[in-house]
Parts: sequence; structure tokens; C-alpha cells
Amino acid sequence: MTSKEFLGTASLMVGCVGYMRYIMAVLKSHSKPHAFSWIIWTSVCAIVFVAQLSKNAGPGAWASGLGAAFCVTITVLALRRGEKRITLSDWLMFMGALAAIPLWIFTKDPLGSVILVTAIDGMGFYPTFRKSYIRPNEEAMSMYMLDSGKYVLAILAIESYSATTLIYPLFVVLSNSVFVMMLLWRRGVVKKA
Repeated sequence: MTSKEFLGTASLMVGCVGYMRYIMAVLKSHSKPHAFSWIIWTSVCAIVFVAQLSKNAGPGAWASGLGAAFCVTITVLALRRGEKRITLSDWLMFMGALAAIPLWIFTKDPLGSVILVTAIDGMGFYPTFRKSYIRPNEEAMSMYMLDSGKYVLAILAIESYSATTLIYPLFVVLSNSVFVMMLLWRRGVVKKA
């Protein structure tokens, strides 16, 4: 096993722990995922996985493939047990993200695809971010922390570094980190109130 394969395997293990903890939190009603975010993240992870493979990310792409597989399960759980309060802004972000997917289909360039789906991912994060800002205790913070760790390991596991193989995992690490900081801050504010 090469060092890149070891890091790719480590990213899978961290990802499995994070996703399984999140699924358990949803099943125990400790977390209420927003279905719009998870529907978008399923598509985005699958697209990024294919784009990264096409640019020789090697074991660095495994985390995106794992993400796509687990996102399907979490999407189903979100539709059944997740957030039921859908706002106009949630709908606008969801429709914007869905409208951008056909643009990805016509994009022949993997880099253009990754940039586009990274923007879609950001729009997909909005419903979860908005809901969690209002009710910060309804989201399992550990999953987002472990997801960041998964992608740090995935970045280290990439065999061929390029904008195509790096943009999405770097964005996920940044967006998840900002999300966790917001949750910590809002939990403190809510606790004091």
C-alpha cells in the first residue's frame, strides 16, 4: 500500500465514522437534516468524484465517492425525518442549484464542472446554514468536523494536484469549518438566552 493509498483509506475511515454518527443522530432525532442540502450534495459529490477520477486524483477522489454514497442515505432520511420548515430562500437556492446542473452536463471541461458544482454546493449549504443558525442544536456538529478531516486526508492522498482535483475538497474544508464555528457561536448565544 502506497502512502497515497493509506491516506485515501484513512479518509474513507474518517468519513464512515462521521456519516454513521450523523445517521445515528438523525435516527435518534438529535439532528434534523435539510433535504434540499442533501439532495444537492448527493449530486455534487458524484460529479466531483467523476471529475477527480478523470484528472488522476487517485485515492484522493475516494472521499468524494464515499460522500456520494452516504449522501443518498442521508437524503432519504432527511425526506422522512428532517427539517420540514422550508422557506422561500431555501426554494430559491435549491432551484438555483438544480438549474445549474444542466449547465454542468454541457460543460466538457472537468475544471469548469468542478467550479460550477462547487458553486452549486455552496448554494446547497444555504438551507442547512439558515436552519442551523436559527436552531443550532438541531445539527450534529461532529459530522461536519469529521467531514473536514476526511477531505484534509483526501487532499493529501491526491496523486495529481490540479485545480480540478483541489478546488472542491478545499471548499468543503473551508465551508464546514465556517459552519462549525457558526454552530459553536450560536449554541453559546442560545444557551445564554
